[in-house]
Amino acid sequence: MDIAELADRIRAGERRALARAITLVESGRDDHRARAVALLDRLAGSGRQALRIGLSGTPGVGKSTFIESFGMMLTGQGLRVAVLAVDPSSARSGGSILGDKTRMERLTREPNAFIRPSPSQTALGGVARRTRDAVALCEAAGFDIVLIETVGVGQSETMVAEMADLFILLLAPAGGDELQGVKRGIMEMADIILVNKADGDLKPAAMRTCADYAGALRLLRKRPQDPEGFPKAMTVSALEEEGLQNAWGEMQALAAWRRENGHFDARRAEQARHWFGEEVRLGLLARLEKDPDARARMDRLGAAVARGEISVSGAAAQMLAALSG
Repeated sequence: MDIAELADRIRAGERRALARAITLVESGRDDHRARAVALLDRLAGSGRQALRIGLSGTPGVGKSTFIESFGMMLTGQGLRVAVLAVDPSSARSGGSILGDKTRMERLTREPNAFIRPSPSQTALGGVARRTRDAVALCEAAGFDIVLIETVGVGQSETMVAEMADLFILLLAPAGGDELQGVKRGIMEMADIILVNKADGDLKPAAMRTCADYAGALRLLRKRPQDPEGFPKAMTVSALEEEGLQNAWGEMQALAAWRRENGHFDARRAEQARHWFGEEVRLGLLARLEKDPDARARMDRLGAAVARGEISVSGAAAQMLAALSG
């Protein structure tokens, strides 16, 4: 299938074409990369815009259950929902389980939903390197909401905030000293904190946890892109599907306020500039890996560092000086 035909089928909302396109943009082959760039350029002027929602959370918090319940609620309102779920890759084999579609059995069968698990590979930040390209493809295919699920939560799991309009942090009740475990970095990124599993015996603990986080959020510095009352903490039960409509209402209100006050488009422009810089940096590193002379120099300096003949900083300075010269 040529690029023009693939682009037309994506615009028509064909799921198979979308899946094929995401496979193309995730490929590391040079010929595939050239075709992927041509496809993305062709679709860049589609004018379609989805609400991008990044979702992160501690392991076992119920991200998949939340996404399924939340996605079913959205599709029930006539919205088309794409889920880009990133699974961690093995540092040894490079493989991933990619089990999200298995865990979201109801949403998988929903005709207005599209679920695509992807391996994180070597990318840090909780998302795969090509997740942003996949988001653009889903927008071009006419999806109203794109949910981007990260591999986990931690200091580096904040890159999803650089490709989402809203960043939702999902937490479990009674999880110990979570304010320390989650760390301030990701707290400052979050637009809404949802304390999940607010049902049964855990409901009182969830209410207390929510109150703790609401208090912690008030201590953070006010951000210009937030209206009064944001960021905020709320309780939900993905299992019993309670609180989801309230959470969705708050997400819509926040997105609408940011659009009206110019923050929405400004943030997207800032994100595009960020990813342009990232792409250039990664491209330069790839060229460095492929250049035989540079590779040989790296090997020599690396061996000298290993033998203790030169410091890491000194070797890096020599390498950079050779490249600039």
